[in-house]
Amino acid sequence: MSTQLAALPYRHVLTLPAMPSAVRMARETAELAVAEWGIGLRHPTIGPALLILSELVTNSVRHAAALSPQVTVIYAAGADCLAFGVHDRHPYQPALYGAVTESGTGGLAIVMELTLGLGGTAVVRGDADGKGKSIWITLPL
Repeated sequence: MSTQLAALPYRHVLTLPAMPSAVRMARETAELAVAEWGIGLRHPTIGPALLILSELVTNSVRHAAALSPQVTVIYAAGADCLAFGVHDRHPYQPALYGAVTESGTGGLAIVMELTLGLGGTAVVRGDADGKGKSIWITLPL
């Protein structure tokens, strides 16, 4: 994790079975966390952030569950930044920025278009053992 993300004062970690119900639980947990952190659910970043989160968890459940029985979501925030990472133990690391130009449709393209449209960043970080990855999204508030 970068120093910038490590410095964010608010943090929550949720690990769920890689099942369809994980999407709803990850989203509901995000709503509770941002409200607890004093970020209004009507803030213009929150709706798109929840959609991005839902798409990333859905991708882990659909594409990684065979190798990754769990998905972990890390939520973090500060005064001017919201970040979250979705981690699974599948080694495939998608080309995030290529999703917008290559396919143009689908969940990852939506994730990237929303992230970039909000002035945010996205990065894939592989696990040290090469058998998993996290996709981190950082959005300005």
